[in-house]
Amino acid sequence: MDLPVMPPVKPMLAKPAASLPPGWLYDPKWDGFRSIVFRDGDEVELGSRNEKPMTRYFPELVEAARAELPPRCVVDGEIVVSSPDGSRLDFDALGQRIHPADSRVRMLSEATPAAFVAFDLLALGDDDLTGMPFRERRGRLESVLPSTSAGSIHLSPLTDDLELAMRWFTDFEGAGLDGMIGKDPEAVYEPNKRILTKLKHTRTADCVVAGYRTHKSGDDVIGSLLLGLFTGEGRLAHVGVSSSFTMARRRELFTELQPLVADFEGHPWDWASQLQADTPRKSEGSRWAAGKDLSFTPLRPERVVEVKYDYLEGGRFRHTAHFQRWREDREPASCTFEQLDQPVDYPLADVLGAPVTGR
Repeated sequence: MDLPVMPPVKPMLAKPAASLPPGWLYDPKWDGFRSIVFRDGDEVELGSRNEKPMTRYFPELVEAARAELPPRCVVDGEIVVSSPDGSRLDFDALGQRIHPADSRVRMLSEATPAAFVAFDLLALGDDDLTGMPFRERRGRLESVLPSTSAGSIHLSPLTDDLELAMRWFTDFEGAGLDGMIGKDPEAVYEPNKRILTKLKHTRTADCVVAGYRTHKSGDDVIGSLLLGLFTGEGRLAHVGVSSSFTMARRRELFTELQPLVADFEGHPWDWASQLQADTPRKSEGSRWAAGKDLSFTPLRPERVVEVKYDYLEGGRFRHTAHFQRWREDREPASCTFEQLDQPVDYPLADVLGAPVTGR
């Protein structure tokens, strides 16, 4: 491989913000694995955010790159997998694609094929484009990858209309996307720097604290709180964890929670299944966290906490929830799924078919 931009390259990142900057360009925030694709003829490499190559896990994308990308190029984008009916993104199915067995990798490449959504171009032919303004890089990308691509490689929609971007922010969540990215049209590409702006959905929920895990620093320090919500059948379902505490607060919490420590027998959720269900999700697949200690201490479900979260996926918070406050005024039994805001469904195909409206 002999390209003007060679792997590994850490992708340019985004910092969170309360709003999108006016006068910028905006595209959707895809919920997948960030990847930079390097193609030099038949040689293709799929990079990742942490520089671990993902090429072997997505053989169908290697073939798609050879068929749909220019012969020599470096493209930044996101690897995604859709639900079986194609209506929305499915991050859980994507996470299953990271598997050590070649036979399973091949099987999953056919059963749950991935797509690549491109949004930046770092090199084309013999030209290194990283020093160009984003608006010029994006123009080059559009010239070599039409938005009408019907294969496995798609062009992410883009707009310079802030009002339209905020409509996308609301509508596209129903297809499994998790926000919008703002991009300075004059910015050059700076690997591993938070130059972009991201706007994500945030919500709050009142959850039952039904267990904890200890911190790696010691058995008398809280690592994370295990959160639950009651179902219509009165079962306590595990929905995620909260771990945003200072070290001093972690020690205080351990002492505070000891009177609530309970036995596994009679605990209101299926504790054995929770050990696997709560495997921490890395940005590129929970299987890369293999071997992590998943044991926990059960608590009597008597305390309620308010947490901030982005969205629910498969009955669980997609990311770690952020502690807001204790809710001494809430009864645990009142903490149900009915309180959660659910986005209106929006076809994924319509997201991929959204127009490019400016650059």
